[in-house]
Amino acid sequence: IRINLGSQRLTALRGQREIGWCVVATGIPGHSTPAGSYRITEKVVDKYSTIYGVIKNPEGITINKDARVGRDRVPAGCEFVHAPMPYWQRLTNSGIGMHAGPIPKPGEPASHGCIRMPREFAPLLFDATTLGTPVTITR
Repeated sequence: IRINLGSQRLTALRGQREIGWCVVATGIPGHSTPAGSYRITEKVVDKYSTIYGVIKNPEGITINKDARVGRDRVPAGCEFVHAPMPYWQRLTNSGIGMHAGPIPKPGEPASHGCIRMPREFAPLLFDATTLGTPVTITR
């Protein structure tokens, strides 16, 4: 797998043959996605962030759309809802990975460091990889 941070594009290869690609959303300034060579070390279909999420009031209305455990106080009666990260594929021990997620402005970073993929593409890539699959992230 090759991920280009400049073009916000992921390319999947089998040998030297391209088998698929998608636009991604990588880390915003202050939460940049680290360039480098990695291997997939964990795969979980139904994963949730242990750090990020939203805070909802008792009526279910989101009152904080970028909440962080330990940073943002949850008001009485409200609830912290952990962010879903379906089709999670871990790349680093510090929590960087690939998963399905929103891409609000295609071609622009939007995450806290992870590589977000379109919901339609993520399960296809998940099924095409194994633990140890190499992933190269370039600028």
